[in-house]
Amino acid sequence: MIKISDLQARDVINVLDGKKLGNIIDIDLDLDNGRVLGLVLPGRAKGFIFSKREEMTVPWNKIIRIGRDVILVEVPVASEIDAYRRDYISDDDQY
Repeated sequence: MIKISDLQARDVINVLDGKKLGNIIDIDLDLDNGRVLGLVLPGRAKGFIFSKREEMTVPWNKIIRIGRDVILVEVPVASEIDAYRRDYISDDDQY
């Protein structure tokens, strides 16, 4: 059995780019079905010092491995998706 406080102490790493996404700040639960839907991580700050951070939710199916020290996830970074789409996919192409 693992406690939420144990998970919050682990770094969350994106395996696609090797970047640290932060630590878990919350867990998204489906109480009706008793399932974990995802992990909530701090996002980037929108402004200056006292601005609120956006939260980022990593769906449970995007968690690759929960290790002793880190949690590995596979999530694309939104800015990279937009840049990829702008540079390599024409407006006529849809995916």
